[in-house]
Amino acid sequence: MTSEAIKALTGQYIMNTYGRFPVAIDHGEGATLYDPEGNAYIDFASGIGVTSLGYGDPKWVEAITAQAKKLGHVSNIFYTEPAARLAEILCKRTGESCVFFANGGGEANEGMIKLARKYSFDKYGKGRATIVTLKNSFHGRTITTLMATGQEVFHNYFFPFTEGFRYAPANDLAALEDQGGDVCAVMMELIQGEGGVLPLDKTYVQAVAKLCAQRDWLLLVDEVQSGVGRTGSLFAFQQYGVLPDVVSFAKGIAGGLPMSGIMANEKCRNVLGPGMHATTFGANPVCAAAGLVVQETLTDAFLEDVQAKGTYLRNRIEDMKLPCLGKTRGMGLMIGVEVKDGWTNKDLASKLIENGLLVLTAGPGLRLLPPLVISKEEMDAGLAIMEKTLR
Repeated sequence: MTSEAIKALTGQYIMNTYGRFPVAIDHGEGATLYDPEGNAYIDFASGIGVTSLGYGDPKWVEAITAQAKKLGHVSNIFYTEPAARLAEILCKRTGESCVFFANGGGEANEGMIKLARKYSFDKYGKGRATIVTLKNSFHGRTITTLMATGQEVFHNYFFPFTEGFRYAPANDLAALEDQGGDVCAVMMELIQGEGGVLPLDKTYVQAVAKLCAQRDWLLLVDEVQSGVGRTGSLFAFQQYGVLPDVVSFAKGIAGGLPMSGIMANEKCRNVLGPGMHATTFGANPVCAAAGLVVQETLTDAFLEDVQAKGTYLRNRIEDMKLPCLGKTRGMGLMIGVEVKDGWTNKDLASKLIENGLLVLTAGPGLRLLPPLVISKEEMDAGLAIMEKTLR
C-alpha cells in the first residue's frame, strides 16, 4: 500500500485518538525507518523509547521466530522457561527480589499502586491508602493512573476518577514531610519524561527513600520510560543510589514487543498472593524471549556507550547554537531539548519529521529517545538534518 492509502484506511477505520504526524512507516534497519515509497527517516524516537535494539536486529528476530514456532502463548497458571529466566536476570542485575510481568506501562503502574495499598492494608488496616505523586508527573492513561499523574490537564472527562492521590512539588522534601498519617507510598519518576525530561535531584531522591523507610511508606519508582538501559544504566534508580520497594518498567523491555512489569524487594514479594493480581498476556513467552535478547545486549560496556552517545548528542546540539533551541538535559539517550520563546515544539517537530528526522515532544520542549544501538553515522545524519532545518 502507498502512504496515502494507509492514511486513508486508518482515518476510516481506526479511532482518531492520536495526533499523528503525516508519515506512514513500512520497515526499518538499525536506527533508520522507511516509508512505503522508500523515503528514509533517521529515528530519534524509537517508538517512544520502545525499539531499544533498533530494527531488524538478527538475534532479536531469531529469538522471536524460534519461540513462536515452539510456543506462542500459554496461561500463567502454568510455568514457562523464558519468563522465569528473564525474571532471574532482572532481579540479579538490580537487587530486587521478584517480578510480575504485564503488558503496558499503565498496567504496570496499576499493579504497583495495588501492591502499595495492599501492603498498607495488611499491616495497618483501612485509612492509610493515599499515594503521594509529584507535580508534573505522568503515570499512564487508565482511570487510576491518570489520577496518579500530577498534571491537572489530565484530570478531566472521565469522572469519577479513582480517589487516594495527592501531589507534591518535585525536589521539595518538606512537602513530603508534611504529609499526614493516611499515606502508604510515594510514587515518582526519577526523570519526568512526558513532563519535559526533567531529572530529579539525586540528594532529594535519596532523602525521599530515607523518609519512606522511616515512615514505612513504600517507595514506588516509575521507570516505564527511563528503565531498561535508556539512561545508560539498566535502571535509572541505580544511578541515584536507591533501591525502590517497587519499580515499574515497560517500553524497551522486549525491544518492540508489548511487555511490562513491576519488580519488588524482599519486603514486598509476598504482598500480592494468588488471586490478588493477574493478567492474561503478561509473561508471554515470545515477548520474554525478546526480552532475553535485550538483556544479553545491555552489557556494562554497552550501557557505558549509551551514556557516551547521549553526551555526544547533547554537546553537538548545544554547539549548533540554533536560534530556536536552548539547553539540553537528561541522562543517557533520554534527552530533553529546550525550545526558546517564539517557537513551539510541535512546529519544530513537524519540520524535522518532514525533512527526515523523527523526534518527539515533551512538556514545552523536544524529546529525543533514539534506539540504544544508534550508530555515530546515524546520529550525525540526524544532527545534520536538525542543523539544516532549524538554522
